[in-house]
Amino acid sequence: MNSISVRALLVRGMLAGLAAGALALAVAYFLGESRVDAAIALEEAHGHEHGGEELVSRTMQSTAGLATGVLVFGVAIGGIAALVFCYALGRIGRFGPRATAALIAFGALLTVYVVPFLKYPANPPAVGHPDTIGQRTTLFFLMVVLSVLLAVAAVIFGKRLAPRLGNWNASIAASAAYVLVIGLAYAFLPSFNEVGKGFPASLLWEFRLATLAVQATLWTTFGLVFGYLTERLLVPKAGTVTAGGGTTSHATAAAS
Repeated sequence: MNSISVRALLVRGMLAGLAAGALALAVAYFLGESRVDAAIALEEAHGHEHGGEELVSRTMQSTAGLATGVLVFGVAIGGIAALVFCYALGRIGRFGPRATAALIAFGALLTVYVVPFLKYPANPPAVGHPDTIGQRTTLFFLMVVLSVLLAVAAVIFGKRLAPRLGNWNASIAASAAYVLVIGLAYAFLPSFNEVGKGFPASLLWEFRLATLAVQATLWTTFGLVFGYLTERLLVPKAGTVTAGGGTTSHATAAAS
């Protein structure tokens, strides 16, 4: 893949990430912000100050701040995923551009968010001790890095097993190895149970499901949009019949 194709795919990845971020922003605003407000209200009702002095108003946080964060994140992960796509296309099996984009999006959702989320789920305001926030954040990102590295190792392991076991059996073996090591990480890394007795369980899970819905929307939209854009770029267009009975591509016909 030449530098022109990589540049074109990078641009399309960032555009797809922007579109995915826009839809994820809508989900975050309509599903997540009301839960955040409810958690803040509970925190204030119990006499706790929310984050000390408020440097940015809550209105700004839930509108412009939220939009900036989600859209910038969408563009960034779109560019990174596009570079991963450039390397993965044709190397992880006989998949076309759309299927490869879908596999990358699903793999990213699973390894970058779902696996770390199951160990260290997101917490709304009023949940978690301020003294442990640094440790919890570090462990979450450690889990992200570990999950991604193990996923890459599982793909390499599966490809090496494929000639002896076949693609299906090799994929099962590699997936089982990934789950086993992740399970060991779950068992040995510290856990946190800092939910107060008065905090409603329904609100906690609604908030966590909302954060999961945001990520699912982001990666699903990215996979669909980026797959469509890459197929238009990389798959040759159908030929057209010329007056002499031969065929020529639309691109050739346009250039002549």
